[in-house]
Amino acid sequence: MSSPRYGRILLKLSGEALAGKKQFGIDTETLQAFSAEIAEVVALGVQVALVIGGGNIFRGMSASEQGMDRASADYMGMLATVMNSLAVQDYLNKIGVQTRVLSAITMQEIAEPYIRLRALRHLEKGRTVIFAAGTGNPFFTTDTAAALRAMEAKCECILKATKVDGVYDKDPVKHPDAKMYQTLTYADALHQNLGVMDATAISLAMDNSLPIIVFNMLKPGNLKRVILGEAVGTIVKGGH
Repeated sequence: MSSPRYGRILLKLSGEALAGKKQFGIDTETLQAFSAEIAEVVALGVQVALVIGGGNIFRGMSASEQGMDRASADYMGMLATVMNSLAVQDYLNKIGVQTRVLSAITMQEIAEPYIRLRALRHLEKGRTVIFAAGTGNPFFTTDTAAALRAMEAKCECILKATKVDGVYDKDPVKHPDAKMYQTLTYADALHQNLGVMDATAISLAMDNSLPIIVFNMLKPGNLKRVILGEAVGTIVKGGH
């Protein structure tokens, strides 16, 4: 078996992905499948950190557009990410993966507070770390939280799990002739507004030369293939 290309990664999962075929909430079959994929990667000796969105439960931006105070809406969205994090932790623990949830908002009864050195120590001990509650600040997305935590935890790349095979020049669902990129520069991703991650997250990754790999998490085995260095999805990096 090939050895992993990456020793420590940050996996960004959207809340919508956890909903599976549902419109709302958590689909247990999808949760089980994702947990099994993560466990397979952990078994290779890869140190895994996770950032999970909360859009399957509450979307702060949508609520803000409907008149709710943006800061209040964003805090509610952060709480939704904690719920998703606890669900993923539960399934990972059940299949033998040691897991810790570290929350940017203190809630000591259910999660450890986010402390950078503590997170690094957990990763070094082989525990999967789930970073919950975004950055702990309103007006920042979980994409930005993923980029920030990846740099703080000294991860080698961000893996952005999606429902499509990679980054396209236009929506592949609406346009059958959409072209998928194998590689992209940070600048192209920003200037063409391709929806890789939000602009703040891409800028953070660009400033620190942190590659972003966008791939389809719904295809079994794809996460492991990315870790082993196979040409899966789209890689966003510097240069041409």
